[in-house]
Amino acid sequence: MSDEPQPQQPEKGWAPRDPQAAGAPKKPGRTGWRRFVPTWRMTLGGLLITAAVVVGGFFLGYHLVRIPAANALATQQANVYLYADGTVIARDGEVNRENVTLSQISEDAQHAVLAAEDRDFYTESAIDPQAMVRAAWNTATGKGRQSGSTITQQYVKNYYLRQEQTVTRKVKEFFISIKLDREQTKDQILEGYLNTSFFGRGAYGIQSAAHAYYGIDAAELDAGRAAYLAALVNAPSQYDVITHPENRDTVEHRWNYVLDGMVDEGWLSTAERAGMKFPVPEKTTISTSLSGQRGYIVNIVKNHLVQNDIIDEAALGTGGYRITTTLQKDKQDAFVDAVNDNLMDRLDPKNRKADTYVRAGGASVDVKTGKVVAMYNGIDYVKQYTPNATRRDFQVGSAFKPFVFTAAVENGSRTQDGRPITPNTIYDGNSERPVQGWPGARYAPENEDHRDYGDITIREATDKSVNAVYAQLATDVGPDSVRETAVALGLSENTPSLDDAGPSIALGVATASVLDMAEAYATLANHGKHGDYTMIEKITRNGRNVELPERHTRQAVTRQAADTTTSVLRGVVENGTATAAQTAGRPAAGKTGTAEEDTAAWFAGYTPDLATVVAVMGQDPVTAGHKPLYGAMGLPRINGGGAPAEIWGQYTREALDDVPVTPFSLRLQPGAYKTQPPPSDSSNSPSSSGEPDDSDSGAPERRGTGTETGTGTGTDEESTDGQDEPETPQRQTDGSAAPTDDTGESDANGDENPVSDGLTGALTQGTRWDD
Repeated sequence: MSDEPQPQQPEKGWAPRDPQAAGAPKKPGRTGWRRFVPTWRMTLGGLLITAAVVVGGFFLGYHLVRIPAANALATQQANVYLYADGTVIARDGEVNRENVTLSQISEDAQHAVLAAEDRDFYTESAIDPQAMVRAAWNTATGKGRQSGSTITQQYVKNYYLRQEQTVTRKVKEFFISIKLDREQTKDQILEGYLNTSFFGRGAYGIQSAAHAYYGIDAAELDAGRAAYLAALVNAPSQYDVITHPENRDTVEHRWNYVLDGMVDEGWLSTAERAGMKFPVPEKTTISTSLSGQRGYIVNIVKNHLVQNDIIDEAALGTGGYRITTTLQKDKQDAFVDAVNDNLMDRLDPKNRKADTYVRAGGASVDVKTGKVVAMYNGIDYVKQYTPNATRRDFQVGSAFKPFVFTAAVENGSRTQDGRPITPNTIYDGNSERPVQGWPGARYAPENEDHRDYGDITIREATDKSVNAVYAQLATDVGPDSVRETAVALGLSENTPSLDDAGPSIALGVATASVLDMAEAYATLANHGKHGDYTMIEKITRNGRNVELPERHTRQAVTRQAADTTTSVLRGVVENGTATAAQTAGRPAAGKTGTAEEDTAAWFAGYTPDLATVVAVMGQDPVTAGHKPLYGAMGLPRINGGGAPAEIWGQYTREALDDVPVTPFSLRLQPGAYKTQPPPSDSSNSPSSSGEPDDSDSGAPERRGTGTETGTGTGTDEESTDGQDEPETPQRQTDGSAAPTDDTGESDANGDENPVSDGLTGALTQGTRWDD
């Protein structure tokens, strides 16, 4: 046996490490281009890794990207101010948007937008991957803006993100859209989209767009108009056929595409579609700017809301409020026309400097409801921003005198010599006669043109606006009682110069606003019942009503006091200083007034239905200082019986054109028409010694003498013993006024001005009163 080792047989499954060594044939290597082609193993591995990255990235992005808060632009809305009939007055705010619920958008409008932008919105998912990839690629490669997103994606872009075209924004849009689709219903998303889309003409949201292009609400959009608005979303500025008529063919092509889509989806019948013509939008719709009267109204209403704690200023600033006012468009338009016809169109500022000073203010209140139905504040808010209906810096003059007489009847006041005060109480009407019974400095107001009237009744003194009588009357009633009555009727207790005026309070040194005066005169017209005026009918925000304060009505003065005053003021219109107001063509009562140095002229009047006050004011357009109206309109001066009464007459006639003419129904104080004897010594004063005539069975019990005051206790029920005065409607006029002198007032019946220092309440001797 040999000592050499014997070869071992390989075990099963064994192979040599070196194929060649084992004698195996050599496998040829990959050569040429095949070296660069991945094997199937490499391809499969790469796909698996990519899928893992995509899935991981999706879940990572889904969890990292959260639904953010809405961007500032998307939440901004305009506050919308409306007339009582729902007609838009104005919108304020940086963004013209008014959010509405889906139920406030017509079905045609909803379907038109779906047909234009996303026909499968209610059945598809929140994203369209193919469109997303295409849009992202085109954006990344600089090929410009690419559409194709779903409505959900567009809503996310509008409401949550910015408008920049970046990959980052598209990625966020992708994930937010998916999340939003899980958290909100399709209806909620569509509603949000319709409220945030931009339609051109500065309109965000379909409600603002409907007004901007057609002057209607979104609920009123038919298929044709809705299809045009839906077409605008694709290119808002370029598709406005009014500003870009050259694009009309392109726009109509898009409009037809939308309508055809509505037919295809079963949202529009073929027959209805066949008869449609392109609805050309309006060139100009109802202006939403603040020009004209609109800016004044918006600011007055905003102040009213804040001051009455209805909506605070911060909340108003966020926008979104739909504020329906009590203003009536036809009456508002009639007021503007009346001012233009009787005042503004008669000015010649190029040739008369005084005409550059002329301003006008007016307010009209429904007697029964206390609702402000019309206001006039100036020629244009963007030119004269001060609202003349609410400013409190011009004296009201003799328009204040009715409050003095009302206070006398309310308080059962008597003269200095004890005679009851009624319309027929006789006073000494001589100019510059010293007031009797006043404990302060000597006060002797001047009548217009120093005219002496001798013994004259209060009724006549009211017709002729005799200062001497009313200064004495205010002293007999007591200035404090006069003030209390004026405030009870409707003047603000904060009215400048209403306190501490003494007897001059009767001559209108107070500077109440036109709106304040209209409220007070409305109380007289409403038989002494007063309710705070209101200019808000309804407020909603996001479809929900905002609670309004309850309006309280009270008997401010007795019916006898108010109605007896009305009977006296009837004479002012019939044969006194305000005969021009007869052009209203119906029973009317009122009083003229002139401010110190003729810086303002007033007429405050009412019918059984409507109380309206008009003031013409003088103000330097540069310094804003008060200016006399001497020479304005080519007249020596403007008096209350001139332009103010003429404006009042035309406005009242137009405002009540469809209202039946009704007479005043008056319940007068006892003895209102009983003739009274003159004072015992009329040569000196109405307050000479003497006793009241006990035979005057209708005289009220004495409750106030001199500066003492009393409190009226009568009510409607307690006044049934008064003298009713059923009246017949005033004769219709042919529009002509009573003969007037060159001042615009009825001859010798002008108003008077308070003393120059009347604003401080000081009383001076021998002051001249001009009118």
